Amino acid sequence: MTDERARSFGRAAAEYEVGRPSYPPEAVAWLLGGDALDVADVGAGTGKLTRALLAAGADVVAVEPDDGMRAALTAALPGVRALPGTGEALPLPDASVDRVTYGQAWHWVDPERASAEAARVLRPGGALCLLWNIRDEGDPWVRRLGEVMTSSAAEEMIAHDRLRIGAGFAPAEHRRVSWSNRLTSEQLVAMAASRSSVITAPEPRRAAILDGVRALAEERVDADGLVELPYVTHAFRATRQDG
Repeated sequence: MTDERARSFGRAAAEYEVGRPSYPPEAVAWLLGGDALDVADVGAGTGKLTRALLAAGADVVAVEPDDGMRAALTAALPGVRALPGTGEALPLPDASVDRVTYGQAWHWVDPERASAEAARVLRPGGALCLLWNIRDEGDPWVRRLGEVMTSSAAEEMIAHDRLRIGAGFAPAEHRRVSWSNRLTSEQLVAMAASRSSVITAPEPRRAAILDGVRALAEERVDADGLVELPYVTHAFRATRQDG
């Protein structure tokens, strides 16, 4: 992870934990293939995907470069081994895991170097697994929310089919899972505040974005005080090629 925005998330670890959703069990189960596996969750952040992997029966080691995010993960999941490291330099032995996963994180790495590292630590038959929760802008209200927050690098990459995985892997399989997250207005604001473009924005711009998100939340809130935010989760699984 190389630029200022990639290194910004520790400043908003609390907002990230409050506002970001988990991942649908269907997508996680597909990536794992139904087995109890050893998994390296890279760019693990506060542990959103880590939790989902544990719930699916995996044995997980988390790798996270940011001290603040890693501290939040350790506080939430004290039984999980959490190591400093990056996708380009994994602190793991050769052939030590069955899956290398990235939740909302692959677009921050150098894909050639990170692919080589994933191939190094994977056992034969293992796979590199990439996940993104992308808001479903087929909903006009969600589209307006995206206009307020602006698009992220991940959203642009998925929309324009620009995913890159380096040598050593078979072509990635792709599965989409549609679902909805229900959250409070303040959780929606926290989700926006946890985005790198908002974290690094000048304060007047940041305040304007968050005020815009609050205004949209007021339009959408239901009788239970919750906002429904539809997502499409994009899951990619690329199997390591041996020999």
